[in-house]
Amino acid sequence: MRIRSTTTAGVGALVLLSFLAPSAHADARKGDTVFTSLSFSKQTVNVGVSAAQTLTVTAVAKDGSGIKDIYGSKLVSADSRIIHAGSADCTRPTSTTRKCVFKFTLDADRTDYYDLRNSSAGTWHFTAEAAANDGDFYDLEDSAPVKVKRYAKLADTQASPEPVAKGGTLTVTGTLTRANWDTNAYAGYSGQAVTLQYKKSGSSTYTTVKKVTTDKSGKLRTTVTANSAGTWRWTFAGTGTTNTATAYGDSVALK
Repeated sequence: MRIRSTTTAGVGALVLLSFLAPSAHADARKGDTVFTSLSFSKQTVNVGVSAAQTLTVTAVAKDGSGIKDIYGSKLVSADSRIIHAGSADCTRPTSTTRKCVFKFTLDADRTDYYDLRNSSAGTWHFTAEAAANDGDFYDLEDSAPVKVKRYAKLADTQASPEPVAKGGTLTVTGTLTRANWDTNAYAGYSGQAVTLQYKKSGSSTYTTVKKVTTDKSGKLRTTVTANSAGTWRWTFAGTGTTNTATAYGDSVALK
């Protein structure tokens, strides 16, 4: 790991994650140095095409001789792109521990190396090295994953005709798009299974009606039989590189 110094700054609220066991493939250590806790402000970071997203990582390391510092904090993407922490705030809770809060900015709308690319989406890893006063260390490489995904959107559901005769046929349409980090624009997401759901008037629960696959432009179109008044909507479960999305529903009355 390349050692890199950090600067100071503040942080936000955290969502605690279970600290994973050291990876047999990449993590390395010497002596009794250990990371006692690790937490991320978000388990998944969904990034669009213009608004930057922030991820905060809090790491606590311990060694019997005390921790000199936590060095080299960075995020490594699925395509080996490296994002260094923009700031860090480190304290010493006890004589043997060091706590550092690192703040990262993820942005697809940049003109430098830190600009996200489509190939960057997927599982990222936080890496850092805790160095002890007695020369011991813990090199964290593979055991701190976080998901960074392309932001997806479902256009408002459209069902017609409105109102519809009982037993009549409704045509339900929609469009699924997702962020293209290479072009900084949203584009139709083709070949994706999207679920059509229905909620009967007076009910608070949606039920699955069918799954429909988006066409080459990300568009959705299907027909259903209208047996009662209610609301129709599309919902997308997401993928390993793209977040979930749910469209606003369209309420249809009977005539």
